[in-house]
Amino acid sequence: YPAALRDLAHDAPPLLYALGDLALLARPAVAIVGTRHATAPGLRAAHRLARAAAHAGAVVVSGLARGIDAAAHDGALDAGIATTVAVLGTGIDVPYPADHRALHHRIGRDGLLLSALPPGRKATRGSFPERNALAHVTVVVEAGEGSGALITAAAAVDLGREVAAVPGAFEAASCRASNRLLRDGAHVIADEADLLTLLGLH
Repeated sequence: YPAALRDLAHDAPPLLYALGDLALLARPAVAIVGTRHATAPGLRAAHRLARAAAHAGAVVVSGLARGIDAAAHDGALDAGIATTVAVLGTGIDVPYPADHRALHHRIGRDGLLLSALPPGRKATRGSFPERNALAHVTVVVEAGEGSGALITAAAAVDLGREVAAVPGAFEAASCRASNRLLRDGAHVIADEADLLTLLGLH
């Protein structure tokens, strides 16, 4: 059981289902999250940050959703080493969204899939488990108003974790809330070096 999840206290899941390399849970971790409706620059940023973190020895944690999550998983996997964990809002054997079946399979083979739900469970509204608790740092790449990434960031703050964000275009709806995180004191991630410094890696 991941020691970091014990920080959730009474909200910690009583058990987890896993498929993949459990040794990844002992390594430094960064959660890279954001909107499903990402811009092309946002997707590139998530991919580059995840790849750099993976090369430096960190594990990239995200939720397998469309947009920023998928770009982060892909970036970590493209580093060529087992460095990504997907925390699922479904049973461990249920790819969601369905068109991420190949990515789900690749992470199960080359990384780690985690779920607090029993096998076979479909996605339901609100069934998005905490993933920020696994990570030392949470980076919001892009988040619009009402984005679930903001809930992840708020929970990370509550747990005493570091929260960071990537500056986005002033006029982009997908960046309004993530830019506001920066205004309110989140660490600025302007490039890969900023993330590695925050993680204490080189």
